[in-house]
Amino acid sequence: MTASRGYAYGQLERALRTAESTSDPAVRRRARAKAGRWRDVLAGMADGTLRIGSRTPVADTPAWVTLEVAHGGFATGRYLAEVPLQQAERALLPAGAPGTTDRERLNLWYLTDAGLAALRGALAGEAYRVEVPEDAALPVVAWLLDHGHAEAALDLVAELRPLLHRLRLAPLPGAAAKPAGTLVRLSTVGEVRENLRAKKARPAITAMRETLRVWHPLYDRLVALWAETVEGGLPRLTADGVSGGWPCRTWPEGWESRRAQWLADYATASARHRASTAHLHPKSNFARLHRALLVSADLTGRDVGWIRRALANTVTKHGEPGSPRRAALRAVQAEVAARPAHAELAAVLAGRLDAYPADGGLPALDPLVEDVPAHLAAKAARALEAPVEELVARGVIPSGDVLAAVLPQITAQLLAANIEDEQLAALYAQTYAAFRRRRGLLLLDLEHQVRLEELPWIRALEPFRRTRPDAARAARQTLTQTVLLALGSFPHAILPNTLVRELGALGPPMPLLEELAADIFTGTFTGKWRTAAEIAGRVLTGTLYARYYDLPQTWPQPASPRWTRRLYRRTAGGFAELCRARAAEARTGGLLDYVAANGTVIEQSQILTTHNLAVLVETLGLHGHLRAAGPELAGQALAWAVRRLASDPHAIRNVAVAWRQAVFFLSFCTGEQQRAAVATLADQVSRAGLDARFGPAVTGLAHVVAGGRFTADGRVPGSPGRRLLGWSRGPHWCLPGN
Repeated sequence: MTASRGYAYGQLERALRTAESTSDPAVRRRARAKAGRWRDVLAGMADGTLRIGSRTPVADTPAWVTLEVAHGGFATGRYLAEVPLQQAERALLPAGAPGTTDRERLNLWYLTDAGLAALRGALAGEAYRVEVPEDAALPVVAWLLDHGHAEAALDLVAELRPLLHRLRLAPLPGAAAKPAGTLVRLSTVGEVRENLRAKKARPAITAMRETLRVWHPLYDRLVALWAETVEGGLPRLTADGVSGGWPCRTWPEGWESRRAQWLADYATASARHRASTAHLHPKSNFARLHRALLVSADLTGRDVGWIRRALANTVTKHGEPGSPRRAALRAVQAEVAARPAHAELAAVLAGRLDAYPADGGLPALDPLVEDVPAHLAAKAARALEAPVEELVARGVIPSGDVLAAVLPQITAQLLAANIEDEQLAALYAQTYAAFRRRRGLLLLDLEHQVRLEELPWIRALEPFRRTRPDAARAARQTLTQTVLLALGSFPHAILPNTLVRELGALGPPMPLLEELAADIFTGTFTGKWRTAAEIAGRVLTGTLYARYYDLPQTWPQPASPRWTRRLYRRTAGGFAELCRARAAEARTGGLLDYVAANGTVIEQSQILTTHNLAVLVETLGLHGHLRAAGPELAGQALAWAVRRLASDPHAIRNVAVAWRQAVFFLSFCTGEQQRAAVATLADQVSRAGLDARFGPAVTGLAHVVAGGRFTADGRVPGSPGRRLLGWSRGPHWCLPGN
């Protein structure tokens, strides 16, 4: 199986459209780079050098090589470790060294006595940076040789040899900054600083400030200049038209010199300030008075009439030149123009960050952000080094995906603690963090992402890793704290795949499940889905969740092998059949859609397994915690579902996930707490004006809380109550118009 090119074509078209339509050079540059990546994807798919959907999508490339991966998991064919030598690396390159490329010559030099000594020195002082996992390969060789494991070192070199001419296999010099202890950060100071300095004022804001600072004062001088020529009172607009005196009837002494000075100032301003063009509109008062000033010696009667009308317009609207009314308006406008723009404040904040190392974090935010807008302070907070809980509370970590992005900073240290040698442990920690930065591939046919232990240099270190009781306890404690943090902070959302993988690295073996994509689902599940469903049935027997979703009392036959590619994989055929049978409830008619059909089956697999919740509760012993926190977690999830449906009527799939999570949490609550939650929910739905659409779901939940059951098609007998599902093959009853 291989992925369709249609998605890649769509992404290429989108990138090209952005590059053509934007006026921002930085956006255009990024869009062109993105378009280049998608061209590489399509070219590779066309000539067969790329097989998207495989865990080895690039021809003649081992799975462990770190690939450039475009959005959606499409490999471009480029190796991230295949980069030109940096200046520091070129300084190490000896003259006349063997090799076909500079990269091969440097890699081979590292295998000489001098190169190995350099690697040993870097390891001893931790004076290196592992940016991609391959950077750790040759240091592992050096460590193995130093500790009497020459055979393992030679085996590793033999496996690396075919790619010595392409890949950077040694780290860059310079110590890697890392947060202390259990502190984490989302970004480095350098990344935040670069982002702040890239901020540009919006053209409309720049134009407005220029108008207030430059063109309004010039306009007032222009109006005053023509007002000097009026005989009688200044013109004004009345119900009958224009009343008042006429301009060009008197020419005060010095008027011509003031005219010449104004024209000179206007020319200077026009050369320096080009953001605003409102004053150039031919029908504007400014433009009419300016044109008249250019030909003041040859004005026609029509010209004088337009001057009078322009003066009447501005005097009526803003007051006479020098009047308190006009002065008050200009004072307010000057105050607005004097306020620093956000881009200027961003530059000031970036300057303050210059005092901190670019690859490190911030120990505190005060007083860095005490006088900057909240949204800029939030950007600086991305570099704050603090406990995960604090970053979640601050909103720096707003989702499970972001939580998964920072968690490797802790996990790396915990897993490295199982290695006694301190130098090797430090190298392992950096390698783990770099490995977690790899982007996942789009995979088909039950393939799995490359695992850390598949890296040849990590596999060579496995004999030197021991599960130490203190490290295991710390890892389990971190696992439990992370799960509770994720559930407490984002109770409406399932654990994302990135976080699931990180939790799997921290804890004992558990059947943790990834979220499957409906558009590439092949209709089968591996055996761990059935195992997780059995655990869910055991944890939830007799609970609200089991009644609401009619969890089965017995399970289908054990997993049977299925041929896929070159391997046998254990698949849960009976489990897949059960999911398909249960998905019949979501068949509502209409045209058949294979993606929707897949989605209904996947949703049933998540219902039967609780998508990791039951597994984590049983493994970590969280029953007591959920009995205490269940009402609050369920209330938050249900409130989120109501808000989301009110703001986006078509977000029913996300709403159904939040609903399922809430039903799970409610299953650990007392009957009284469940009834109170339903009453609160009914009130929220009513206040949101969703009774007609969402009322059946509330009625259905209340029915099950009271001890009832749904019919086979998910209805409440004799009432409009319904079981809420997210996917449907046809019109969904909860969507507008249905």
